[in-house]
Amino acid sequence: MYSRWILSALAIILSIFLNACSTATTQQPQAQITAVTATPNNQQSAKRVVTLSSLATDIIYQLDKTKLVGITGSSLFKNDPGFKAIPRVSEGQTPPNLEKIVALKPDLVIGVEGFSNQTIQRLQELKIPTLLTQVKTWESLETLTQKLADLIGVNPQPLLTRYKSFLPDKQDQNISTLVLVSNQPILTPNKNSWAGDLLAKFQIKNVAAELQGKSPFGGYVTLSAEKVLEANPEAIIVVNPPQTKSNTEILESFNKESFWQKLKATQNNRVYIFDYYGLVNPGSIDAIQKACQQLKKDLFA
Repeated sequence: MYSRWILSALAIILSIFLNACSTATTQQPQAQITAVTATPNNQQSAKRVVTLSSLATDIIYQLDKTKLVGITGSSLFKNDPGFKAIPRVSEGQTPPNLEKIVALKPDLVIGVEGFSNQTIQRLQELKIPTLLTQVKTWESLETLTQKLADLIGVNPQPLLTRYKSFLPDKQDQNISTLVLVSNQPILTPNKNSWAGDLLAKFQIKNVAAELQGKSPFGGYVTLSAEKVLEANPEAIIVVNPPQTKSNTEILESFNKESFWQKLKATQNNRVYIFDYYGLVNPGSIDAIQKACQQLKKDLFA
């Protein structure tokens, strides 16, 4: 059980690392939306869209699902009947299938900076309009939604209004909180990450917000046991790896650490388990909504 959790934790670290590779030169979080090719068909709205990320897939689906002709496979949509009939151009960590994408005759392909660059470059050579995106802040989520709505010619306001409903009416919580995404090493997000920015939106005090370190993962820092004890947060959020079904695996790994029972959050029973999608990786709109709902429930109690 424990070894299974370690493998899942390593998967999280690898995902963060791959994302960090795309943002190594970016010092501050921003809404990075790079149009690699001009707006489709000389400013005409795109009608056939292929998406290479789960978040872009969900945004386009919510804006106008009839425009989606191809998507990347994702566990987030595995059991959703709404996505069942849409062709997959990739599954898991496998690169997108260029031939499948071209066969779908898209007039817009949306990729992710750092993940889709090679595929996007090949599509550029074929004169297929493309877009590279990156979401590390709430503002960049809104900017991306507005941009995609413009490209497919729909009104983004209903979706933007839905986003606002995720946030708390009163943002006056200042409970000191530490987010732990892995145990070996102890990895936590600072303010330059999606998780860090989301906590800031709720005015939850992220004890690692201003920390900088030598971690290769952009927006994340590694902590020693001594640093965790020094911070001694009032609440701890432990991230559940995507492949792990049992929360007990995660807690068992931390319970083995000598510092764990000395923490204020542990002693006061304020340790919360959050899904990877929504908190660390925005993943989908539903995942973001669930993370926000849990922040309200657990941290605003």
